[in-house]
Amino acid sequence: MAIAGKNPKVPLVVRGSVVVHRRRCGKPNCRCADGASLHEATVLSYSEAGRTRLVMLPTDRVAAVRAATARYHAAKARLEDQANAGLAELVADLAARPAR
Repeated sequence: MAIAGKNPKVPLVVRGSVVVHRRRCGKPNCRCADGASLHEATVLSYSEAGRTRLVMLPTDRVAAVRAATARYHAAKARLEDQANAGLAELVADLAARPAR
């Protein structure tokens, strides 16, 4: 539960990306109807069961969620580097073994 006047809690790591979503609302008399002045919202975009999901972010959480997604992407890149190094080591070790 968030305390009034305090920044709401955001998890340390969040999978996804923070993006600006632009869209038409569909109302014929709205400013967005001409396609030039679209509505904008900052959202968290993530994939779940093969589908892209969007969660609208309140303005006071955008920076914290953006930082959490950056930590996720950095950790994922480190893991990928470690996995590639492990794969290269295994392949080299197996190639150096005498053939049977």
